[in-house]
Amino acid sequence: MTDLLHRLHFHHLYYFWMTVQSGSVTAAAERLRLAQPTVSSQIKTLEDLLGVKLLERRGRSLAPTDAGRVAFRYADDIFSLGRELVQALDGQGGHIDRLRVGVAMVVPKLVVHRLLAPLQALDPPPTLVLTEDRPDRLIADLALHEIDVVLSDAPIPPGLNVRAYNHLLGECDVSVLAAPALLALHGRDFPSCLDGAPLLLPTRHASIRAPLDRWLAARDLAPIVALEVQDSALMKVYGQEAAGFFVVPSIVADEICGTHGVEAVGQIDVRERFYAITLHRRITNPTIAAIANSAHGALFGAA
Repeated sequence: MTDLLHRLHFHHLYYFWMTVQSGSVTAAAERLRLAQPTVSSQIKTLEDLLGVKLLERRGRSLAPTDAGRVAFRYADDIFSLGRELVQALDGQGGHIDRLRVGVAMVVPKLVVHRLLAPLQALDPPPTLVLTEDRPDRLIADLALHEIDVVLSDAPIPPGLNVRAYNHLLGECDVSVLAAPALLALHGRDFPSCLDGAPLLLPTRHASIRAPLDRWLAARDLAPIVALEVQDSALMKVYGQEAAGFFVVPSIVADEICGTHGVEAVGQIDVRERFYAITLHRRITNPTIAAIANSAHGALFGAA
């Protein structure tokens, strides 16, 4: 066993790990900036050392064998810990100059702005690169190190083969808002004013949707679902134009009322949660920690 460990080089394991992530030797070679035969030979060396077949061809792509899946899980742990070691001893000593943030589409833009606002107080403030997409796609980009952190309304979706970690930033209830013209038609008697009234809801991909549906059903309220939308900014535009009642996180309700000319009708005791998703068990980088610390304090502390 000791002799095998002496002969096992981590770059063999790393090339195998990258190939499984990429789906083919060709794609892995491109990411590694190496020739395809080099990657193939290193994986073959690893298989010979371990005495097992790690990859097999399925259609046009490569997939891990049963032994390969075991090796991949261990490799994932090894390189995740390796990144944490490097950051703990080197990169964590300073701020990130360029922070790449993935934002789930359902997260309200005002919440994103407030979460990232403390970064402007850093010296120097980092350049922010924001990418908006579905959570599963963002987490895939996170695994490929194309972004540094994902801001989402839900933990990592089940079934994703990605070793990442959820960090709860905070939670709050939601407020129901409406344009004055809509209130003139349906009144302000909350929550009965929602019965038979048009309602704008996030799509069923949003974590808040199922609790909202249960809340309405428990009170025998049957609004007319006029719009289901992923983009929170688009929902506010429709709400401003009196297309329906709509819900927002209570921590930004006052600001939305002021900027969109709508009014608060009532609050729903359904908790909306927000997460930072990273590849590390603990948030130790000062730049990302500034987001979490502000969220735990000024932003969600009262909520």
